[in-house]
Amino acid sequence: MKISDLEKELGYAPLWEGYEDRDILDGYTSDLLSDVMGNAPDDSVLITIQAHKNTVAVATLAGINAIVLANNRPAPEEMIEAAQEEGIAVFRADENQFTASWKIHNILTK
Repeated sequence: MKISDLEKELGYAPLWEGYEDRDILDGYTSDLLSDVMGNAPDDSVLITIQAHKNTVAVATLAGINAIVLANNRPAPEEMIEAAQEEGIAVFRADENQFTASWKIHNILTK
């Protein structure tokens, strides 16, 4: 799948425009950033409620291409700015993490 599928197929709201539409090969759901650093696969999407600048830093280190903030969690401006600098797409989803993960999994396994 492509990053843009999060918006086009699932209706998730991008929190900044102009992201590079890279491939997403896998997904990872966690709120524990040390867990994400140690276990998230490259070229994945992170589904989380951790809406802060450190989430972007961890995504960069882990090779994550996009972040989905579940539960309609707002992102602070410093998170969006960091994501733009690092080229990490960030989206907001109305669903909880379980539902967002299930929907993303379904697209990944088509």
